[in-house]
Amino acid sequence: MAGATGTKAAAAGSSSGGGRRLVIVESPKKARMIAGFLGAGYVVESSFGHIRDLPKGADEIPAKYKGLPWARLGVNIEDHFDPLYVVPADKKAQIRKLKDLLKDADELFLATDEDREGEAIAWHLLDELKPKVPVKRMVFHEITPKAIQDAVGAARDINESLVDAQEARRILDRLYGYEVSPVLWKKVMPKLSAGRVQSVAIRMVVDRERDRIAFRTASYWDLDAKLDAGEGKTPRIFPSRLVSVDSRRVAQGRDFASTGELKSGTTVHLDESTATALAAALRDSTFKVRSIESKPYTRKPYAPFRTTTLQQEAGRKLNMSASQTMQIAQRLYENGNITYMRTDSVTLSDTAITAARAQVRELYGASYLPDKPRVYTSKVKNAQEAHEAIRPAGENFQTPAQTGLSGAEYRLYELIWMRTIASQMKDAAGNSVSIKIDAKASTGENCEFTSSGRVITFHGFLKAYVEGADDPSAETDDRETQIPDVSEGDLLPATEVLASGHETKPPARFTEATLIAQLEEREIGRPSTYASILGTIQARGYVYKKGTALVPAWLAFAVVRLLEQHFTRLVDYTFTASMEDILDEVAAGNLQREGVLGGFYFGDGDTEGLQSMVTDLGDIDAREMSTFPVGGDDSGVVVRVGRYGPYVEDKDERRANVPEDLPPDELTVEKAQELLEQPSGVEHELGNAPDTGLKVVAKAGRFGPYVTEVLPEDAPKGAKPRTGSLLKSMQLDSIGLDDAMKLLSLPRVVGKDPESGDEITAQNGRYGPYLKKGTDSRSLTSEDQMFEITLEEALKIYSEPKQRGRRAAAPPLKELGEDPESGQPVVVKEGRFGPYVTDGETNATLRKDDSVETISLLRAAELLADKRARGPVKKKAPAKKAPAKKTAAKKTAAKKTAAKKTAAKKTAAKKAPAKKTAAKKTAAKKS
Repeated sequence: MAGATGTKAAAAGSSSGGGRRLVIVESPKKARMIAGFLGAGYVVESSFGHIRDLPKGADEIPAKYKGLPWARLGVNIEDHFDPLYVVPADKKAQIRKLKDLLKDADELFLATDEDREGEAIAWHLLDELKPKVPVKRMVFHEITPKAIQDAVGAARDINESLVDAQEARRILDRLYGYEVSPVLWKKVMPKLSAGRVQSVAIRMVVDRERDRIAFRTASYWDLDAKLDAGEGKTPRIFPSRLVSVDSRRVAQGRDFASTGELKSGTTVHLDESTATALAAALRDSTFKVRSIESKPYTRKPYAPFRTTTLQQEAGRKLNMSASQTMQIAQRLYENGNITYMRTDSVTLSDTAITAARAQVRELYGASYLPDKPRVYTSKVKNAQEAHEAIRPAGENFQTPAQTGLSGAEYRLYELIWMRTIASQMKDAAGNSVSIKIDAKASTGENCEFTSSGRVITFHGFLKAYVEGADDPSAETDDRETQIPDVSEGDLLPATEVLASGHETKPPARFTEATLIAQLEEREIGRPSTYASILGTIQARGYVYKKGTALVPAWLAFAVVRLLEQHFTRLVDYTFTASMEDILDEVAAGNLQREGVLGGFYFGDGDTEGLQSMVTDLGDIDAREMSTFPVGGDDSGVVVRVGRYGPYVEDKDERRANVPEDLPPDELTVEKAQELLEQPSGVEHELGNAPDTGLKVVAKAGRFGPYVTEVLPEDAPKGAKPRTGSLLKSMQLDSIGLDDAMKLLSLPRVVGKDPESGDEITAQNGRYGPYLKKGTDSRSLTSEDQMFEITLEEALKIYSEPKQRGRRAAAPPLKELGEDPESGQPVVVKEGRFGPYVTDGETNATLRKDDSVETISLLRAAELLADKRARGPVKKKAPAKKAPAKKTAAKKTAAKKTAAKKTAAKKTAAKKAPAKKTAAKKTAAKKS
């Protein structure tokens, strides 16, 4: 454990007569690393992230404040927007531990992250621990021995402007979410959420899908000619493309509007017949080189990574989501491999530049090293240049092979290392050539063709790194296209002239990478929050992935429409971006937190405030908000967002559920009619089951077509009908009773294993047909095998070694960090009986009051420790379980008592803003 490591170091220090210093960081892994660098005289302990926050629910509001009109917000809007901070139940034990450690300390170092969030955690620790010893704020951007030692020597006071900025952002988000979300509950669907940046991100995804729905495809044709440069030329045959006919440019995809119409009448729109005829008229024509333009090509290196560019590039090259990228980067940072990963700076320190240049010289040679170091400055507005770009840690960079890393951590480190090294290399250089070629068709048209190429004569930084592209068809920077050395006036016979047709494409859906780029381009939100925002909009069901594309659910359309019509300013791109500027002014100390919050909530001059928006809603037609015409207003078909999902409805009030994986732009009138012909819930009666006499019906369900028995009205309350999903080879409108009975016979008992006596069954599962014997499952190769496989054949399958890795294990729902006891990474997974936490050795199911979204590492560690302690007892006779329950009950009671005491203490300490300010000033003095 980190604390144990630190305590031993402190004991060693005390014996030598030195003072003892308590250092507090956020995570146990970070604590262990830093404890090893500081050595004797230091106790290093973790806070497990934030130690207090605004109350998450009514049960966390202290009794003193319950019933007050503002209590549900956790912010006293009547008194200077004073926040009501509470210590969550799962953090109280850690707070007690920190206070106990502080009793034996002579000095306190608050070593949380160097960003606003870290500054706020440091202030909360100071305010909650109330130390009576000197306090210092210790910051660093990499976890290396030198960086940590330097940070101790350069400790400073807490930056109250940064704390104010974080607090203003937190309160702003709380007011937005807690005031707007209830409107969504009433008018769209219960349990929905709205967020200041989250809702704008959803609007972006919805706007893009609206563009796709409105898009009308246009077709166009062009000509490609393969020309012969003659013997001795390399390459001899090279491609060219038609660009104009009789001095009028040939229309390409970019020349068409989203309506399918040409933007300009000056271009030539070739259709299939025209293009085919022109190609035939050019096959025997002479192609003559009119001009050759050659110019030097130069490409400068890309800047080192900042948070958003790392997320984008990891998505393109490594197929990682933004949240995966940040989780892995967090581990690399805490392990001392890279610098701090939440940064909007592209600046490299002098030490880093020296290290990068040394590695360039060593790995690529002096010819790849520019005479002077390259210096990068951020183009991001209000970038914090005091921070560094994301780079390998240390004064001497380790190559990926030297790190000892593996898997995803290795790949991400390699990406960061390559990008950093490349940023200090020479430009790539070469030549680009463009040739214009004339040809006269036999039908009289004067045609111009063009051919272009690029040759890289010096690869420079491209030797180390080539950036990916969001468009799979886009050329990469290292792409070379060679064309032959020809001269003006050369005659080039055509070996082939082909007409080819194309269609315009709707705007591409956002991927995580492109949505992050768009948010940053519009200056909406902070780069450090993008990963969590993308995770939230997917977890809440507003957006889902189809491949890598982000697709909005119809639920998102309903939410965005309501917000656009009744909370217009709150989802306005410009307004949301301007709020970031305002919060940056608070961080700089140029604006006061209270004034900013007051203007947002109560309004300012002609600008309406949030309170007025949610109070004076007028008549919102909930049905109208959730109804969207399919294929135009006069189609007679609409899609509605219902409590149980979206469904289509026609003018005859026929209804059918919309499949969850059908993107909105693919819901055409024709598709809607198809769904209405086989609506979910409409039964196709097949006959009576021969064995039970019950009626058997076929239905189209939310998760696909299936057959089931219809139970009589007087059936026992717990009775369940036999049900079976249709096989891939079956159709709902053609299935008969015989096929239905085969499905209802599943799972089919194949026989018993003569050795173990276990029953072997053939079943149809989510991932296809399989055999099951106890807990051992084996896949079958076809659906027919479920009905035909014999016991002998099944035993043969079980006699063979089980194939591992045929399907990737489901990824964890959440990664929490390392368990303080086992040192192993703790993750949340979905299990047969619900979500659980595991460190790879011990599993613990989440309790009733726990949730995947809110569970912390500390709470997970408690569950795992409790499971380890209870493990052996669980295997004993049932009589032994009673004391465990009794103990648990006592423990709960004790916790409740403690909670009440803490709440009472907290509420007593919680006063007007003046006291809060005083606390901050005191903190500054103590440090």
